[in-house]
Amino acid sequence: MRVVELWRYPVKSLGGQRLQTVEVGAAGLFGDRGWGIFEPSTGTVLTARRVPDLLFASARLEADDELVITLPDRTETASDAVLSAWLKREVQLVKPTGAEGATYENPMDVENEADWVSWQGPGWSFHDSRRSALSIVGTESLGPRDIRRFRTNVLVEGGGEDALVGHKVRLGGALLNITKQIDRCIMVSRAQPGIDRDLGVLKDIIRTRNNLFSVGALVVEGGTVAVGDTFGAAADA
Repeated sequence: MRVVELWRYPVKSLGGQRLQTVEVGAAGLFGDRGWGIFEPSTGTVLTARRVPDLLFASARLEADDELVITLPDRTETASDAVLSAWLKREVQLVKPTGAEGATYENPMDVENEADWVSWQGPGWSFHDSRRSALSIVGTESLGPRDIRRFRTNVLVEGGGEDALVGHKVRLGGALLNITKQIDRCIMVSRAQPGIDRDLGVLKDIIRTRNNLFSVGALVVEGGTVAVGDTFGAAADA
């Protein structure tokens, strides 16, 4: 299994950046889900489940690790006031506290986007799950779909990623513990630049894959990962 693409999403639910090489640490790819857009009035970190327009902005880290958000009108910012004006609600750009995780929401009734439930993510990043700091999918599983729908960090050549669950693998300079298959939500159906809204994507994953698509990993040892790196032999976790 060889890495063919690397993706980092610095701000929760905003578009991300494609990389050639990246440092991996305990929180996953350096800077990945390192910021969230917090709404004080609801106490939640906004996601494109509730605010689909988020996907039409993007975020990147410059060479000096400065965060830059590009809005749909091409404005570049990291200002709470500018983000609040764009979203028409008061918001704050925040980093993880390291203690209590952020609160997120998801509709259980995807047809009507109703029956919302909430949960808390990890305190160390704005990932959804405490059991996953980075995600991996194979080209065979992805097929013709755009990887940006799934916001997966690592695209590998071929398939068989599901069989890695429960094992440790070395990827570049990092050692990963593949902990879980990732369950999917309304996010994968959302429109974003160059991608149409398509609820059929989620329905197909529910029907053919029991709503599980890509695998999640925790980082045992950090290191550098680059396009072209291959997975080492799996060993029992």
